[in-house]
Amino acid sequence: MASGDFNDSRPQRKRRKMQRVTMTDVANTADVSPSTVSLYLRKPSAVSERIAIRVRRAIDDLGYVPNYVAGGLAAAGSRVVSVIVPSLRNAFFSETVSELERLLARGGLQTLVGHSEYSLDQEEALVRAALSWAPAAVVLTGCRHNDATRKLLIRSQTPVVEMWELGGDPIDQAVGFSHEQVGRHIARRFIGQGYESSAFLGARLDEDFRAAQRSQGFLAEMEAAGVPARLIENNAPASTSNGVRLFEELCMAPVRAVACSNDMIALGVLFEAQRRGLSIPTQLALAGFGDLDFAAQMVPPLTTVRPSADKIARKVAECILSRDVSGDDESRPVEHDTGFTLVPRASG
Repeated sequence: MASGDFNDSRPQRKRRKMQRVTMTDVANTADVSPSTVSLYLRKPSAVSERIAIRVRRAIDDLGYVPNYVAGGLAAAGSRVVSVIVPSLRNAFFSETVSELERLLARGGLQTLVGHSEYSLDQEEALVRAALSWAPAAVVLTGCRHNDATRKLLIRSQTPVVEMWELGGDPIDQAVGFSHEQVGRHIARRFIGQGYESSAFLGARLDEDFRAAQRSQGFLAEMEAAGVPARLIENNAPASTSNGVRLFEELCMAPVRAVACSNDMIALGVLFEAQRRGLSIPTQLALAGFGDLDFAAQMVPPLTTVRPSADKIARKVAECILSRDVSGDDESRPVEHDTGFTLVPRASG
């Protein structure tokens, strides 16, 4: 039988066409106007609690999902804040993102998180993608970006907050602290204790500009005090295993005190030093950065610097929400210094 003569009598299945729930559907269900629903989605606090309850119930019952790309909401900007961090594996950034999500949600804003893996080109790609959604704001990590990223953000006139670092040329607002001063504070502690030689152990300092600034501050302060200091680094990610590798390089020319680019590196150094029978701090003083959960529980407890990730998140959220409420897009670039705390413990 020729294929053209074949008559398939089986019933053809038709794909069910799904009807998208609209803002008007929500308005009709809640017995309010579409403009009230739009206002609730943009600024929940601007709607009375009585009306807000009805709108929320209608949204839940209908399964309504706002379309931020098309329609009136897109014209005024979406309710999404794009947050770009170097790495979600880094406990500092994950803590900041978690708290920032919680605080922005209170103001009716949702977060869209991306990580650049310390690549400026990847950061640019993420910024381009974020701007296509007309975000309410863009949050970047650090003050160093490539020229294309800066131009994109300046031309878009989107509110921008650069976090975790100060000392650059802010695009809009910056929230953080001086990492160079962090390095200098650790150096001063070692100098005050009379240690006659030192080193800074760092991971991927060619990409992690903030860690590089800490190393520069440490070495500069040591040089000013006449204390020999050297830099030992590699391009592997910061981890306990990398701390072990960096310590092995340090052993080729031992020193009396060691500062590490973060607490994970310091933990690896502690493990390897103890495995080799070295006493901390009697034979080797040790300091980290971050004051991660384990730092106070190490034996001995780790001297470190607490950057207050939650404080940074609160200030970033305040910058975004205050701009969102006032609608002021004419503010000049400004820096907000959240400071840091040197936490002296028994390791050095």
